[in-house]
Order: sequence, then structure tokens, then C-alpha cells
Amino acid sequence: MFEQSQIQEFKEAFGCIDQNRDGVINKSDLKETYGQLGKVNVSDEELESMLAEGKGPINFTVFLTLFGEKLNGTDPEETILAAFKLFDPNATGVVNKDEFKRLLMNQADKFTAEEVDQAFAVAPIDVAGNIDYKSLCYIITHGDEKEES
Repeated sequence: MFEQSQIQEFKEAFGCIDQNRDGVINKSDLKETYGQLGKVNVSDEELESMLAEGKGPINFTVFLTLFGEKLNGTDPEETILAAFKLFDPNATGVVNKDEFKRLLMNQADKFTAEEVDQAFAVAPIDVAGNIDYKSLCYIITHGDEKEES
């Protein structure tokens, strides 16, 4: 899931959070870590909620797994496809790049032009300016082969 250098970085982060060095992150470890970062008013409920994500004691393996889920986690492919289909009432399998850019920059959590350009950098766009959203959904959920080679 991670490269060796990333695992080493996570190990260092785990060591910083595991204040009592017992190999398990608990509520007092989290509270002390937050305190060192200047946040002293973290509620027990917040801390317990964080710990509950581990579904048991948070050792390094669980810690790594949680980060893997957070970093790689996306909605299921069918959920993303369903969202794109809202912009494709004729079921053509594509959405117009310019129209989609306009929507991204003017609706809900507005994207900046730079954010749209970053998103479009991996999007399969044909010469007519249409995004093949089925292929884009695959890239979102499985990664871009170009990046991996």
C-alpha cells in the first residue's frame, strides 16, 4: 500500500503520537499530542471518536491501515458514476469540459481555476472538449496507469 519511505514517515509520526511509548495510541497519548500542538480544549468525546475508528487498540499496523483508508479512500466507482450521470441526461457517456468547469467553479464547494486544471490534467478529454466520465471514474478509483509507470 505504501512505499518504504512512507512507512518510515508514518512510523516516526506514530512515535510522536505514542507519548508513553507503549506501542499503542490511547486517549492520553492523543490529548498530550494535541496539547503539544497548542490545542488544549479537545473533548473526551472527540478523542474517543478518533480511537473508535481503529475498532480496537491502535498499534502501528492499525495506524498504518487507518491512514491507508483515509489517503486512498474514495467513494465506490458506481457512486461517482451516478453523480456524473446527473450531468449527462442523454446517457452519452461524456460531459462537456467547459460546462463542467463552469459548474465546478460556480456551484456548492466552488473550485478555483487552478483546482479545475489539476482535475482536468488526468481527465480523458477528446478533441471536441468532452470528458469521458466513465474512464475518469476508473482513474479516480483505481489510479492513472500513466502515473504508475
